Amino acid sequence: MRKRCSSIRARRCMCASAAVLFGVLSVACGGSETKLEFAISFPEERSAEALDGRVLLMIAKDSTREPRFQISSGPSGQQVFGIDVDGLEAGEEVVVDGTVFGFPRPSLAEVPAGEYWVQGLLNRYETFHRSDGHVVKLPPDKGEGQKWARKPGNLYSVPQKIRIDPSRREVIRLSLDQEIPPFPEREDTKYIKHVRIQSELL
Repeated sequence: MRKRCSSIRARRCMCASAAVLFGVLSVACGGSETKLEFAISFPEERSAEALDGRVLLMIAKDSTREPRFQISSGPSGQQVFGIDVDGLEAGEEVVVDGTVFGFPRPSLAEVPAGEYWVQGLLNRYETFHRSDGHVVKLPPDKGEGQKWARKPGNLYSVPQKIRIDPSRREVIRLSLDQEIPPFPEREDTKYIKHVRIQSELL
């Protein structure tokens, strides 16, 4: 089974890099023509339960760092595409094609043919039941300061060097078979003691 769109089952595009990453400021749009597709999934050993979140496809020329660490709005920022998923099952493929909006190039069809390092990542969301009755799905902070590339629990794929040609009919599959581990517990010192407090309000 494949998913080609967001959790509301509609194709959406965004107008900035933050929109690609977090799914905000979205408007309906059409796709650009390309025969290339990326099919992204995670194995059951990473989660037997269905997951919610935002799947990111990252494409980079720089080989010195993983693509997930190269996404920014600056001049050195690399290409990223984002798509929401709701109840994604293990083995179910999320398809990134010309209909999925990206940044800085808005479409996969506009990525120049050549060799790149590619990587997929799932920024996992959790469900929150607000006191006003609303139910929202958001990425919680896991101590990383909302840096999805380093967030413990997020799934990602090992970077691969491949040739991309948007004019070529091809399906490139990426498996999110890696998981970002929890941060190690900080050790107390003579002058610093770490204390965990559960808020009764939360």
